[in-house]
Amino acid sequence: MEVDLPYRIDAVQELPGHHDRAWHVAWNPAKPLISSCSADKTVRMYTYTSPTNSSAPTFSHIATIPTGHTKTVRSVAWAPSGNTLATASFDANIGIWEQEESEEDEGRKGEWECASLLEGHETECKSVAYSSSGTLLASCSRDKTVWIWEGDAVHPDSDFECMGVLMEHTQDVKCVAWHPEEEILASASYDDTIKLYIDDPSDDWFCFLTLTGHSSTVWSLAWSPKSSYLASASDDKSVRIWRRVAEHKWECALALEGNERSVYSVSWGIGKSSSPSLGWVAAVGGDGVIRVWELSENEDSTLRQKLIAQLASAHGVYDVNSIAWCPRQGFEDLLATTGDDGATRIWRVQPVA
Repeated sequence: MEVDLPYRIDAVQELPGHHDRAWHVAWNPAKPLISSCSADKTVRMYTYTSPTNSSAPTFSHIATIPTGHTKTVRSVAWAPSGNTLATASFDANIGIWEQEESEEDEGRKGEWECASLLEGHETECKSVAYSSSGTLLASCSRDKTVWIWEGDAVHPDSDFECMGVLMEHTQDVKCVAWHPEEEILASASYDDTIKLYIDDPSDDWFCFLTLTGHSSTVWSLAWSPKSSYLASASDDKSVRIWRRVAEHKWECALALEGNERSVYSVSWGIGKSSSPSLGWVAAVGGDGVIRVWELSENEDSTLRQKLIAQLASAHGVYDVNSIAWCPRQGFEDLLATTGDDGATRIWRVQPVA
């Protein structure tokens, strides 16, 4: 293990409560909320306080959603508005959740209710994601398909209609992720590839590019927050960084090595570096280690990587299934992870004194 890294990863709080493995975690982009989902078919919701320079925020459990899904809840995603949550389940369905107004106390929020149930996938739904506008939703499944759903003008976050079924992958599709500004969708699969899709205004959604290079399953995707880069995490123990070099052309610009087992999840945050950078990339997987790299561009536009922090045994002896940077301003140094121990853990990445 490295001993001279410039940042350390401090444990902030453990959020227990799931009775089976915790698969995924998502920060609300607009409110102090974080949600996790599990094989126990529930979603747990927490709120948190604002951090100070000397102390980290405090997290409190505020709700458990039973969901009604009949199998594992594999993925959760917040709408950009922060008002709606989507769940993807192994029962092949997608739940859209909204918080009702409290009947007892006008103006206060009540229980989380299922506003819509999206059906169509033939088998296990693995991932769900909102576009930056909140008007589009993407889902993917073990049935090898990616579905594009479009919201209506009145309720863009919750009422969706299927606009396309994309059958480009030859195997189980593990992850979908939208570009943070443009309507470009990426999907990752058991077939070792990444597909990129756009909408043809005169026709339908279509795959305009297939990214190859991984030698095993691609588990997770994360777009860069500042520019057109995409990170992918794979069973081949690597994280690859893809760069847009033309409107419809992307290439692998960098491979982040050093992981000892499969990399299950990757997240790309703005970071809190004092020097210009492309942000911080965090990854986790079967070796239980959290790794954080800082990426930057050299004068010749090549990418430079620097491992700035790592922490072993993040969830003890258990696999770590997901990792996510907090997207809210002022909270950019906060990470959340979930693991097979059923817990969500909060971390803070800080400079070594």
